[in-house]
Amino acid sequence: MFLPISFIFSFLFSSTNAADFCVGDLNGPVGPAGYSCKKTATEDDFSFSGLLRTAGNTSNLVKAAITPAFSTQFPGVNGLGISIARLDLAVGGVIPMHTHPRASELILVMDGTLFAGFISSDNKVYSKSLNEGDIMIFPQGLLHFQINTGKTQSVAFVSFNSADPGVQILDFALFTNDLPTDIIEGTTFLDAAQIKKLKGVLGGTG
Repeated sequence: MFLPISFIFSFLFSSTNAADFCVGDLNGPVGPAGYSCKKTATEDDFSFSGLLRTAGNTSNLVKAAITPAFSTQFPGVNGLGISIARLDLAVGGVIPMHTHPRASELILVMDGTLFAGFISSDNKVYSKSLNEGDIMIFPQGLLHFQINTGKTQSVAFVSFNSADPGVQILDFALFTNDLPTDIIEGTTFLDAAQIKKLKGVLGGTG
């Protein structure tokens, strides 16, 4: 049985692009699968202008800045399994040991020199000095870091296979909350005085 041409054309042109993408509705709830979809998308939802051209503010404790283009900042990547961010590190700047629970990461150094690495689940260290044009990958969920070991500002772009990779910074997880000092001491073997000092620097209590 053949379908009439008029029916085929009617079906094709009545179909919507709803299944092609899901631009995030930032006014709606967000869950593990991301944001719900906006009813109407525009060209502006699929471009992200300006912010990644601008250097981040590195006048902070770690001398580094991260400018993300994740689903919260760039709703067009919602549901697509991709995102990007800019890293700026002053001389001596560091992105502390951290993990991304929902994504693997690829870093591309644009300017300067970075020493970067990750630690596998069997506690083996994979580290490398990276220069302009070099790339490195960090597998999902593994602790990793970047340090500017050069004599000039460093700039890099990092991409993720998630619109919302998530992040947990090890030092902040331990020392910026009210987890009791004796618990941290017992589980990390750090000296109590050092723990209290780090809590004082990073804002933790207990």
